[in-house]
Amino acid sequence: MERVYHYIVSTRINYVTAQHCNNLKMAEEQKEEEEVAIHGDVLETILSYVPLTHLLPACFVSKTWNAAVSSSLSRFNKPKPWLLVHTQSIRRPHATAFFAYDPRSDIWLQINKKQPPQHVSPLRSSNSTLLHVLHPSNFSFSIDPFHLTWHRVNPPAVWRLDPIVAMVGPRIVVAGGACDFEDDPLAVEIYDISTRTWERTESMPATLKDSASSTWLSIAANTRTVFMMEQASGVTHSFNPDSKTWYGPFDLRPDRSIYFSVITCVGDNLIMLGLLGDAEDVNYVKLWELNGESLEFGKEIGVMPTELVEKLKGEGTSLNSIRVSCMGGFFYIYNPGEPGELVALEVGEEGWCRWGSLKNAAVSDRSRVAERVVLTCSDVGLGEIAKLVGSGNGIFTLLKR
Repeated sequence: MERVYHYIVSTRINYVTAQHCNNLKMAEEQKEEEEVAIHGDVLETILSYVPLTHLLPACFVSKTWNAAVSSSLSRFNKPKPWLLVHTQSIRRPHATAFFAYDPRSDIWLQINKKQPPQHVSPLRSSNSTLLHVLHPSNFSFSIDPFHLTWHRVNPPAVWRLDPIVAMVGPRIVVAGGACDFEDDPLAVEIYDISTRTWERTESMPATLKDSASSTWLSIAANTRTVFMMEQASGVTHSFNPDSKTWYGPFDLRPDRSIYFSVITCVGDNLIMLGLLGDAEDVNYVKLWELNGESLEFGKEIGVMPTELVEKLKGEGTSLNSIRVSCMGGFFYIYNPGEPGELVALEVGEEGWCRWGSLKNAAVSDRSRVAERVVLTCSDVGLGEIAKLVGSGNGIFTLLKR
């Protein structure tokens, strides 16, 4: 009987143990199923809070996650144009640094390039996306969002110090800004990217002879035309590289109280930003949209809130000028004398305006004195981030707010 009893007890214990192990296994499997069950809208909503730079690894988790990332970016929190800030030391070896602001996640990043470009001449921007450097021996330019690729070509025939440079379709127009010893200070040359050749064309209008440089002219371009406006007077000319024809002058001053203005392009339409009043007492900062090639004023887009106008002044008491970098419906407006503060504007398709301000994380007390600050703006998506990471020439570092 004792042996039978021990056998029964032992069998019971083994059964209970096996049952317990089976329950644990089922619990673990159920837990795994619950973890895997994060899908659909729940997963896409979670991903909408993840910065774009961190979404790239998520694409490789599984096909389900890859689809969820794509769906989240299209439905919940779409990518928005990035602001790219480039700093260049004014002292040799003219070291450069690269920063980016992602409005989708409201974060600043530093992009550490393993092989940063070295430019002896000043780094400049144009058309919001174009970076360029003019040197006596070459002309270098870059048009991709993160400026991974630099094209180095022969310089224009006319030596220039402060030219107007604009990209119009597959061509780069270089105008004015010529040195004193050149015969024609209004000379215009066109570089064709496809044929890699320069062409001399009709000079700038004589009415621009006293302002034919990027210091005095505001430049904007679409795929067909480049526009050049005197910032102080609003007098504007346009140039078509296909027909080699100049048009104008046009008077782009809808309000006589405008004392300074700049232009930029959104699609085919021209956008003008104007400072109203005077430098010591700015009444308004307004934006207008002009229609197509006719340059007729279509509508007033918006008026900058007073508190943001004060932020643009920085530590100064006046606002002499502004600059703008834009892409699509996103505008980044700044005071070139106080680049530490930026005003951001998002314009919706329905016409609404969303204003805000942000500190320029690329600007420090040192950079105000010893560095040149250059801004560009570009559409950035997962494809562009993958290209930068895949090149092995860039590492993202999140900056503290």
